[in-house]
Amino acid sequence: MYTSYDLERKKSMRLYLMAKRTLDITGAFIGMVLLLPVFLLVALLIKLEDPKGPVFFYQTRVGKNERVFKMYKFRSMVSNAEELLEKLLDKNEISGAMFKMKEDPRITKVGKFIRKTSIDELPQLWNVIRGDMSLVGPRPPLPREVDEYSSYDKLRLTVTPGCTGLWQVSGRNELSFREMVELDLKYIEQRGLLFDTKIIFKTIKVLAGSKDAF
Repeated sequence: MYTSYDLERKKSMRLYLMAKRTLDITGAFIGMVLLLPVFLLVALLIKLEDPKGPVFFYQTRVGKNERVFKMYKFRSMVSNAEELLEKLLDKNEISGAMFKMKEDPRITKVGKFIRKTSIDELPQLWNVIRGDMSLVGPRPPLPREVDEYSSYDKLRLTVTPGCTGLWQVSGRNELSFREMVELDLKYIEQRGLLFDTKIIFKTIKVLAGSKDAF
């Protein structure tokens, strides 16, 4: 049986999620319009370096309640990057169920720049409009990563994943997988419009001087 506190909390969360979705759609749409010149320039540079490869790249990611979706990015690697991954797994530079390699040989010249500045992530604004992602939330993992998750780790999959989140503004690749999970669960517990707004502004500040993106 629900108490009055439980009912009030459910109502508050429902209002927050409605407001969050409004913020997501509005912010993503405005962002795509304002950043259109950047989209066109990056697309041109990618094609000039590798005319045969596509401009955009997508990966299957795991979202809320373990629902899979296609997450879009600007292509920053060679066309057969996924095929080459198996040979590089033993060179992983981050602990836990993720793969990160600072000097990844699969990354193109243009790719190094757009990854360093996180410009490669901009097409995810389309994922936000579609409802696959939110502006703020836990980072959506790959299916192979989720295969290694414990039931505790899967708690981070109980909310809509985000383009940025508490992990990204708290150290990013300097943090371990376990620390990332703890930060995501902290976000889920404390989430609210004010908290989301603070993370968005902190993300902008972090990207302005980013040294952890790779």
